[in-house]
Amino acid sequence: MIKNSTIIQGNDEKSILIDCTYISDDQPKPIVIFCHGYKGFKDWGAWNLMANKFAEAGFYFVKFNFSYNGGTIEQPIDFPDLEAFGHNNYIKELDDLNAVIDWVTSNSDIKKEADTSNINLIGHSRGGGIVLIKAEEDSRIKKVISLAGVSDYKIRFPKGNHFDTWKKEGVYYVENGRTKQQMPHYFQFYKNFMENEERLTIKRAIQHLNIPHLIIHGNADTSVSMEEAKRLHEWNPKSKLEIIDGANHVFGASHPWSSEELPKDLEHVIKLSTTFFNN
Repeated sequence: MIKNSTIIQGNDEKSILIDCTYISDDQPKPIVIFCHGYKGFKDWGAWNLMANKFAEAGFYFVKFNFSYNGGTIEQPIDFPDLEAFGHNNYIKELDDLNAVIDWVTSNSDIKKEADTSNINLIGHSRGGGIVLIKAEEDSRIKKVISLAGVSDYKIRFPKGNHFDTWKKEGVYYVENGRTKQQMPHYFQFYKNFMENEERLTIKRAIQHLNIPHLIIHGNADTSVSMEEAKRLHEWNPKSKLEIIDGANHVFGASHPWSSEELPKDLEHVIKLSTTFFNN
């Protein structure tokens, strides 16, 4: 098993930390690029074990930290740079994903092991929306999986008095339940969405999606309702919907994850995903 890390320039020249996991055999393998979700990072929980499983199944697995996710190159786990976190938005994440895809397709060093003509995306939670929008607009993508993915970004903004306060004060805070950090969201987040609403409407993207799309969701997800998975499937009837009974938003994982074994629900996710990508 090989795991290589690299740094590329992302949005506004901020750095993106990437790692690639694969078994070296001089055979070009299908590429899977994984996008983490809100308050997430590439090394959260059991994502590294997941990368290993994809590599064992014959894939070249790429995961990365969004450049404004609140981590740094020196400390990529958790959120030492809350100012960056507060200035993140969906367009920056789409730009970062595009930079990673560009790096994959132009990097001659990986072509001995990675099939750059076969690029697939997985996005978890908020990242599920990012990969669906990108898959619709980028012909380099062959297949896409939304994993506990959201169906609508607009409904996630504060409403009523909370919205008015946010607009007036320019920032609102969300507590990270694990780290207890007060994580800022500057009002630019909403303004940037409204300026790009058509592009950032997930319903529009998947109604025009012309590649295979798998939706995986747990029916015990309390963060993103299973109704959102059903809406995605309704908007794209050609998609495939897989409901995992009893699975939560992170498919049984947590952070930190100390076991060498995957949670059974996440193992189920990987089996569904590798079968989908291989067929």
